[in-house]
Amino acid sequence: MLKQQIEDQARQALKNGEHHLLETLRFLLASIKNQEIDLKREATDEDVISVVQKQVKQRKESIEAYEKGGRPELAEKEKKELDILNKFLPAQLSEEELKATVIEAISSLSEMDKKNFGKVMGAVMGKVKGKTDGNTVSRMVKESISS
Repeated sequence: MLKQQIEDQARQALKNGEHHLLETLRFLLASIKNQEIDLKREATDEDVISVVQKQVKQRKESIEAYEKGGRPELAEKEKKELDILNKFLPAQLSEEELKATVIEAISSLSEMDKKNFGKVMGAVMGKVKGKTDGNTVSRMVKESISS
């Protein structure tokens, strides 16, 4: 189970004195625990991946904000945390794989639905959930629909 792997790595980081890794993993475990409280059940691997994706998105936004604000040291800290979090996500789709999935989804819809951004997005996100972020899918769908 993914949550167990994160807990094991946190224990190992504590033993090895890796404070930055430990801090990041503890924050992630706290977010998972909050998710479990909200769900009123133990988190599944899919739930954990969802939490990790939210954390990754937050780190990316923070990196962008720190770089715009002229705080490279804080951006670097966020990048290290991002690298740690990415290890817990499933393998991400390449641009080519995503484009093939988008084209397949568009071709499976009726002619009227092909121009409907929402229906195409729903079909694609159902297939690639956890393997890529929504912004990339959105950009790819817009490109494919307009061409």
